[in-house]
Amino acid sequence: MTFWVPGLGRLLLRRPRHAAAVARAAWRLRRRHWWRHYPWLPMPDARYWSFRVNTVAGAQGRLDPEQVLQAAEWSDLQRVGR
Repeated sequence: MTFWVPGLGRLLLRRPRHAAAVARAAWRLRRRHWWRHYPWLPMPDARYWSFRVNTVAGAQGRLDPEQVLQAAEWSDLQRVGR
C-alpha cells in the first residue's frame, strides 16, 4: 500500500502556495497514536486510506494530483479534523 500520489510533488512545485493545505490535510488523515506503532510516522491506517482512495477513485485506485489538491482545499474550508 502506497500513500504517495504520483505527480503530487511536481504539482506542488508549480503551485507552492497549496503545499500547506496538502500538509494540513495529510496531518488530519494520520492514524491515532501513530507514535506508538512502527514505522513511527504520522501516516493513515492502511484500511482507512484504502477506503478513502476507493471512494474517490473507484476500483482503479489511482488518485489524480489535482483531486488531492482540491480535496485538501475543501478540507481547509470545512475546519473539521482532529
